[in-house]
Amino acid sequence: MHTQILKKKLLLCDPCRFVPFASPILRIWPLVADINDGANVRPSEGRRGQWQLLLNNTGVVGMHVALTYKNTVIIFDQTGAGPSRYQLRRRFSGSTCTRSNHDRMDSTCYAHSVEYDISTNKVRPLRLDTDPWCSSGSFLSNGTLLQTGGNEKGTRRIRQFRPCENGQCDWLQSKKTLSDKRWYASSQLLPEHDRVVVVGGKRAFTYEFVPKISPGENFFDLPFLHQTNDNNEGGNNLYPFLHLSSDGNLFVFANRDSILLNLRRNKVIKTFPRIPGEGSRNYPSSGSSVILPLDHRDNFQKVEVMVCGGSSTGAFTAAAKGRFLEGLRSCGRMVITGNNHKWDMENMPKPRLLHDMLILPKGDILIINGAEHGCAGYDNARNASLEPYLYSPNRRLGARFTVLMSTKIARMYHSSAALLPDGRVLVAGSNPHGRYIFHNVAFPTELRLQAFVPHYMERRYHNMRPSNLTIEYGGGSHAIEYGKEFRVRFFLERKPSNEMEFSAYAPPFTTHSLAMNQRMLKLRCKSLVRNGDRWVVAVLEAPPSSLVAPSGYYMLTVVNGGISSMSEWVQFGHA
Repeated sequence: MHTQILKKKLLLCDPCRFVPFASPILRIWPLVADINDGANVRPSEGRRGQWQLLLNNTGVVGMHVALTYKNTVIIFDQTGAGPSRYQLRRRFSGSTCTRSNHDRMDSTCYAHSVEYDISTNKVRPLRLDTDPWCSSGSFLSNGTLLQTGGNEKGTRRIRQFRPCENGQCDWLQSKKTLSDKRWYASSQLLPEHDRVVVVGGKRAFTYEFVPKISPGENFFDLPFLHQTNDNNEGGNNLYPFLHLSSDGNLFVFANRDSILLNLRRNKVIKTFPRIPGEGSRNYPSSGSSVILPLDHRDNFQKVEVMVCGGSSTGAFTAAAKGRFLEGLRSCGRMVITGNNHKWDMENMPKPRLLHDMLILPKGDILIINGAEHGCAGYDNARNASLEPYLYSPNRRLGARFTVLMSTKIARMYHSSAALLPDGRVLVAGSNPHGRYIFHNVAFPTELRLQAFVPHYMERRYHNMRPSNLTIEYGGGSHAIEYGKEFRVRFFLERKPSNEMEFSAYAPPFTTHSLAMNQRMLKLRCKSLVRNGDRWVVAVLEAPPSSLVAPSGYYMLTVVNGGISSMSEWVQFGHA
């Protein structure tokens, strides 16, 4: 008999529990190339996390940001802001950009969109043919970013970006157009036919589907958007919050009110209670919202939304007169499934608006960027919110907010954020001006790129961190079919914690305090094998349907005792 080298334990788990760049560049400003892997950064003060400066100049303002499954980040601004800080040797049309005064002021001699490569910490310019200022976006099932609307000639345009690995992909503008003008609209990927619904926009009280199924397909009126419009306050219902419920219906929140919309019948099937308190939550009041993680333990049936911050009543007109009213401190949570609907309210440590809300792998919510006074719009806010907050949904009321490490860079209007596969949070943008202005203003145009590193991604937790995560696809398929089992394998340096979770995260398109299509699922773990060589194999179950998880790419993360692995991409879809 040979000596048994590997000792194995088969464990049932629910949740898992262990028992004992090539580009036409003329000039690009200096970059900071020293970037650390999220797991190898130095220890921070307590559990407050830390900040990294990644680039001194991205070239363009990060008004819109989206992480692709190729581990790059698409960053773009409006084209109407004049020269950016990424000057081109040649226009994308091919003509030369000279040193003449005309070309120095010609917007087409500058990039207005870039692709940031996380691994190399470099950017390359991308082409934009029409203005995507204040637009919307959603990822399709194949990882293509479908981008809709904008300003002036861009207001009805549809653009696509299909990520690639050779640095040759670029924006493509469709010959087909939207049915209505979409400026400050929101979009949501739907469960069927790889379609997106685009809702609202300035003077657009309608919604429509993209792509169109039939040539004559038009938009649909949505009276709710008329009802929630504060005409003298800039709307306060622009960029409505959209969340896809696990029953396939669409939750729509605008101003202070919300509805459940059946898109198959084009009918409002439920009107929810108004969120308590004064003030407004949507642009230009610009609070933010998330759908809390969906959990296999209730078969993903409990759907709870959270809305935080916003501006006080009259903030928009007051800001125009140079008075900046204190923003809202309150957050509300409400379960939108079932029949009992009530907003449960609580307060953030300080007032906040213009902020982003991102779901972290453990299921906590990061509230980052923003201001304490005023509202959205050019030079309409004051008192930058420099300290991120961590919100832990499952803690007791009164103990859910934690104040994290402060940044020294104000991220005001037109800033954004994105969770990266290495666990860091990318932070970009801020430009409360119609041009790039760097001097003699309260908040200059901001081109520096940062990352916020949560404490659990530091080296001191490395021995608890699941590493070398791989995902096994059966039958050579690129997508894991709904409801099917699949295996993941990872390495653990030491004895694991008693509880282990597996999260699947749909990365959002972020702009204007809105993380469109953001979604997290806590997956069922059916069994676990731990080997004596410290390798672990887990059998997981894919989400049951596209209602729960619309087809596409998700970031899979293993969380061991609150310490998350680096994420790997997984694609869920139909057979």
